Amino acid sequence: MATPRSASSAASATPETADASRVIPTDPTHYDVCIIGSGPGGFAAAMRGFDLGKKVCLIEGGHIGGAGIMHGAMTSKTMWELAKDYANASSVDRGYRAAGLMVDYQAVRDTIIQAAKEKQYQLLSQIETFSPPRWQGIGSTTLKRGFARFHDADSVDVSLHNGREERVTADHFIIATGSKPRNFGGIVVDNERIINSDGVLSFREFPKRLLILGAGIIGCEYASMFSNFAQTKVHLLDRQPRIIPFEDEDISTFVSHNLEQKGVVIHHNAFLRSITRHPDFLEVVVDYEGGRSQVLEVDAALVSVGRIPNLDMLGLENIGVSINARGGLDTDSDCRVLATEKGNIYAVGDVTQRSALYNVAEMEGRYAIKAMFGRNKYLLRYHNMSTIMFFNPEVAVVGLNEQQCQAQKIPYRVASYSNALVNRAIAMRRTDGFVKILVSEDGHNRILGMRAAGPQASSTIMVVANLMDQDKGLEDIMKSIHPHPSITEGIQECLRLMMGKSVYKPLAFPEAMRIRAWSPENGYSDVDMMPA
Repeated sequence: MATPRSASSAASATPETADASRVIPTDPTHYDVCIIGSGPGGFAAAMRGFDLGKKVCLIEGGHIGGAGIMHGAMTSKTMWELAKDYANASSVDRGYRAAGLMVDYQAVRDTIIQAAKEKQYQLLSQIETFSPPRWQGIGSTTLKRGFARFHDADSVDVSLHNGREERVTADHFIIATGSKPRNFGGIVVDNERIINSDGVLSFREFPKRLLILGAGIIGCEYASMFSNFAQTKVHLLDRQPRIIPFEDEDISTFVSHNLEQKGVVIHHNAFLRSITRHPDFLEVVVDYEGGRSQVLEVDAALVSVGRIPNLDMLGLENIGVSINARGGLDTDSDCRVLATEKGNIYAVGDVTQRSALYNVAEMEGRYAIKAMFGRNKYLLRYHNMSTIMFFNPEVAVVGLNEQQCQAQKIPYRVASYSNALVNRAIAMRRTDGFVKILVSEDGHNRILGMRAAGPQASSTIMVVANLMDQDKGLEDIMKSIHPHPSITEGIQECLRLMMGKSVYKPLAFPEAMRIRAWSPENGYSDVDMMPA
C-alpha cells in the first residue's frame, strides 16, 4: 500500500505516566544535531550527519524505524507479497492446481513481524556500530529511547523509557516524528474489531467479513491484500464515484476491475452513518447519494481515512512554532521550520505534509543535514518522485497525469500500450495492465509523466523517471534498446508509438494501443501516426 506511505513513530508523544516534577540533570551532553524520530527521515538524517563527521543524537519513543517499519511500508508490503504469492499458488488457470493449500493468519502475522524486526535490527546494528564509546572515529550516533519535548531552541527534555529524565542540547534539531492514522467522526478505534492501519496485526484470525472505510491508496491496498488471501469478504466504502479519484479514469477502472474480480464489493458515493457493536458482529449503516441506505453485517472494520502529522506534546510553543491550518509545520526550501528565532530547527517527512512517502522523507532527511552544514549543491526536486500502489497487479506512477495536465492547461500527447502485446507479460500469463506515457506537445517532446499498471510496474517506472530527471526528449530516448523478453519493452513500444515507429500498429490492435493529443483550445483529438 502505496503504499502509504512515509511515517515515523510517535516520538513526540509524552507518556501519560511521565512525572513533570522529576529532576532533569543540568549538565547535559551536547550534540551537533539532535533528531526526534527514527523513521525514514530521521534515520537517513542521522546517518548523513555521521557521514559529515557530526555528533548525532537520535531520540525514539516508539519502534525503531518508526511506523514505516512496524505499521507502514515494511509490514504492509510484506503482507502484500505473501498475499500475492498465495493468490498465485491458488490460481487454477496456469496448468497446475495446488492441493491442500491452507493459510493461517497467525502464521502470516509472525512472518510479517519477523520481516519488520529484521529491518529494525539492521538499523540498530548500524547505530550501535557507530555509537560512543564503541566507535572511536570521527562523528558518532547515539540512540536515546524516550519521548522528547522542546525546552527551548537549544535543548529538549527527554522522558526516557527507564523512568529517568534527561536534557539534550544541540546546535541543530530535526523534527521527524512522522504521522498517525486520522480518526473518523465518532468511530472509536479499539484495534480489536474496529482497527486502523496500526491494528492490522492485532487480528487473531482472518475476519470473514471486513469493512474498509476509505478508498484511497492504503484502503485499496488492504482490500487487495485481504481479497488475495481469499478468506475475507471485503466491503470497500468510497465517498467518490470512483476509487483513486486523483488518478486518471483508466487507472481507477483498472484497479476497480481487479478488486471486483477478487470479490471486493465497492460501495461508491457511500457515506458511513454508524457502526454498532454486537457481541458477535458489527452492524454498519451506509447512506448513498440519492437517499438509499443499506445495513451491512461485518466482523471487523478498518478505518483508512488518511494520516495526520504527529506533533502532540512536542513543546512547540516553547520555541515559538505554531502548527499550520493543515496540521503540519511550515518549512522553507532547506527544510528549515519557519518562524523560529534562531533558524536551527528543521522538519522532514510527514510532519511537513509535502508528500506522505517513505522516499520523500528519506530524501528530506538527508537534504536537511546538508543544508544545516552548508553542503547542498542543488535544490530538492519533488516533481519526479515515483509512487507505487500495491494492488494486484501493482500500479506505479511518476510525473503528471492527464487530469493534472488539463488543470494546468498543458498541451500534450498521450500514448497507451497494453501488456497484451508484451511478450514477457504473455509468458507470465499476466497480460492485464498497460503503460501510458505523456509527452509535451510543444515541439520538444519532453516526457511529462507515466502510468504503469501490471506486473513489475514498481521496477519499470524508474526507466522513465530517470529519463525525466535528465529532461530527455523522445529522440534521445529511442537510442536505448531494451532486453528481451522484458516488461520494459512495453515502455519501448509506447515511446515508438509516439513517433509512428512501433512494431505493432494501432490499426491492427485498436483495443491494445492508442495515441491522442489534447490542447486547451480543442480538447482531445486522435493522432494518425503513419509509419515513418
